[in-house]
Amino acid sequence: MNKVLVVLVALLALAGPGTPALAQQVASLEPVRVVIAPPRSEIARTIKADLSAAYYGARADTQAHAEAQRLYFLYGERHFEPIWLSQAGSGTGFSPAAQKIVTLFRDAAAEGLRPEDYLTPDIDLARARGDASAMAALETAFSRATMRYAHHIHNGRIKPQSISEMLDIQPKPIDEAALLERLARSDDPAAILGELQPRHPEFLALRKALAEFDDSAARPAPIGNGPVLRPGHSDPRVPLIRERLKLTASASGTYDELTVSAVRNFQQSQGLEVDGIIGPATIAAFNGGGATRRQDIIANMERWRWMPSELGDFAVMVNIPEFRLAVLREGREEYATRVVVGTTKHQTPIFSDAIRHLVVNPYWNVPTSITRSEIAPAVLRNPAYTDNQNMDLLYNGTVVSPWQVDWSQVSAGNFPFRVRQRPGAGNALGQIKFLFPNKHDVYLHDTPSKGLFSRSQRAFSHGCIRVENPMEFAEALMANEADISRASLEKLFGPSERWVNPKTRIPVHLVYFTLRVDADGTIRSFGDIYGHNEALIAALGLETAPVPAIVAEAEQVPGDLSP
Repeated sequence: MNKVLVVLVALLALAGPGTPALAQQVASLEPVRVVIAPPRSEIARTIKADLSAAYYGARADTQAHAEAQRLYFLYGERHFEPIWLSQAGSGTGFSPAAQKIVTLFRDAAAEGLRPEDYLTPDIDLARARGDASAMAALETAFSRATMRYAHHIHNGRIKPQSISEMLDIQPKPIDEAALLERLARSDDPAAILGELQPRHPEFLALRKALAEFDDSAARPAPIGNGPVLRPGHSDPRVPLIRERLKLTASASGTYDELTVSAVRNFQQSQGLEVDGIIGPATIAAFNGGGATRRQDIIANMERWRWMPSELGDFAVMVNIPEFRLAVLREGREEYATRVVVGTTKHQTPIFSDAIRHLVVNPYWNVPTSITRSEIAPAVLRNPAYTDNQNMDLLYNGTVVSPWQVDWSQVSAGNFPFRVRQRPGAGNALGQIKFLFPNKHDVYLHDTPSKGLFSRSQRAFSHGCIRVENPMEFAEALMANEADISRASLEKLFGPSERWVNPKTRIPVHLVYFTLRVDADGTIRSFGDIYGHNEALIAALGLETAPVPAIVAEAEQVPGDLSP
């Protein structure tokens, strides 16, 4: 087979004899040709043996197994010759490129990473010098550390799904062979690795904020969660709120007019509902800015690394903790509106997709989960429920009358019907929905429940995203479509469902940032409504003092079955 082997053959050769299970597993894979060139020097033979032992000794489905497999093929393409070790007058040492990468490892904390993840105990040149086996192990350990660093700055340290299954985010690929070769030949490996960093202005601003963060500075005590505070009420948090607003100190817990006026000004400056009512969103804003923790900065930098490298020249971003949707053109906000998102029980998933369809006068095809948990019990209590809600019962795709069903033979757990709500004024999706087909069956849509948009905390849906001004959003969304406008969409209003298909798919990003950075560098903080931020801080191993919760579970809205 000369220098080029099929990956299946290489896998079996590495595994050794007596591995029929592996043979059966790989036999179903599409063969991929890789170069496995024979070693031509003593250190190359030692490197090959070391990589083979590491691969064979690692347990399948582990990070060590994946790293060993990748490195075996990477080095196999170059006769297993070292990349990072070079001959000097006094013997073998790190190459200039490797020495510069070591400096990056030492400075990893400035990137929100941990130096000890890369400067591991097995990267010890002094201890390995003079021992061929130890030098080979050092070579491969350095490559593992370099690839680990590359993946961390490109995709983050933590797998999103380990935080929550609602974080449906896939890692961005890296051509590791090409990257290693470029790094080894480069006079500036830091610049090459820097290409893998997010380039979004908010990420860069957070990195700057991390560099300037002063742990020794006195920071305001966080204001804890509590009941919604209205003018005239009393609350033990009021003196702390006055202090945050730089008002005259007072021990009184009464929320007086002077404080209400200052709160209104603060709410306006933060883009909040200017109502003088102190709810979770206002508390979160109080706890932002100067009260931002180092851990919050690093966690939000990590989430930026989870994002696609390119958001799209024209895209939609919905930030769940902010309850806000924005249309972006070349990174600049062109339109924004409020949204309602999923409750903590029915969370809105986090992922990226593309809007492909607009549906005017939509049917609402009720998800099975809502049918079983809420609609089926209601129908069993009162068969007229579906008619009262302008809904159809469907059996095998055919509409059936609830009065033709023997309900004594049906239970909520064995409900054989699909349910849909017909277009109309009371339809849960309102007059229009914006589709980006996905496995979560979530989308953006209008809603008849307009009163919820006036609330500062807007987590009320079953997971879909309700848009406050859907026709304004439609107009902004169709700005690049010559044949689609708000007027043309409104002409379709009526009793029948109508689909409109833009020529261009529009990227949509459902994101979860608890810190946002304005153009002037101001950091704004938002509540961790699903707990993803604190879970990520824990997974990152960042020390944190207990902070009072700033967002409570959204209250239930009676009769609200909307997605």
